[in-house]
Amino acid sequence: MTTTMELTRFRVSPEHAGQLLAARPKMIADFEADRAGFLSGRLVRLAGDEWLDIVEWRSPEDFAASRAKGANLPGIKAFFDLIDELVSMEEGTVS
Repeated sequence: MTTTMELTRFRVSPEHAGQLLAARPKMIADFEADRAGFLSGRLVRLAGDEWLDIVEWRSPEDFAASRAKGANLPGIKAFFDLIDELVSMEEGTVS
C-alpha cells in the first residue's frame, strides 16, 4: 500500500500559538468527518515561529480532493486563519 504524505511548513505569531493548539482538535475532527482518505495528522513545533504539519492520506487522489475543498468547515477554517505565512508545502509517498 502506498500512502501520500503532506508536509506543510508555516509560521504563526507567538501570541497565537496557544490558539493554534486549541484549534487543532476541531480541525482534525472536521478532517475525519469530511475528508475521505484522511489517515492521521501530526503537528510539530519547530524553532522560532515555525510549525510543520504532517498529514497522511490514503492516496494522492484523496489529498487532491481535500485540497480542492479548502477551509470548508469551521474547525478547518479556524486553524487555517491562524497561519500567518505558508513557508513550504510538499507531497511525497511512503511505500
